[in-house]
Amino acid sequence: MLWRVCSLQNLMFIAFGVLMLEIVSGRRSNSFYHSNDALNLVGYVWGLWQADKGLDLVDPTISDSCVKYQVLRCIQVSLLCVEDGAIDRPTMSDMLSMLTNESTKLPLPKKPAFSIARKQIEANIPNTESNIYTTNGLSISDMDAR
Repeated sequence: MLWRVCSLQNLMFIAFGVLMLEIVSGRRSNSFYHSNDALNLVGYVWGLWQADKGLDLVDPTISDSCVKYQVLRCIQVSLLCVEDGAIDRPTMSDMLSMLTNESTKLPLPKKPAFSIARKQIEANIPNTESNIYTTNGLSISDMDAR
């Protein structure tokens, strides 16, 4: 039971970090696609952070009205929440302190857990349309293991 609670807690931290990145960027993580690289939103943000271009992430509709250092702080806390090692992720109380108390020193984020997008893999299935597997309106499926 403790393992389930810890796993749920880890997923909650990652989800919170991704949600904050979605809010700052104005983009949804599940539909994000960056044409130059095979990256998801987290990977894209990590690349911007490494290149010291975190403000390039900000949604253009809010970029003029936001406080730049606060946005960078939100991005940094988000990246801390999605770090690869669960032990490196902040606790909820730490996250709250990081977001509300500007004097709290933030550690530098490490590589995120999910920084590469899934690649579509095409199956190499031979064309068998010419074979007839139907008799009297019944069909049989021929399954091949991956």
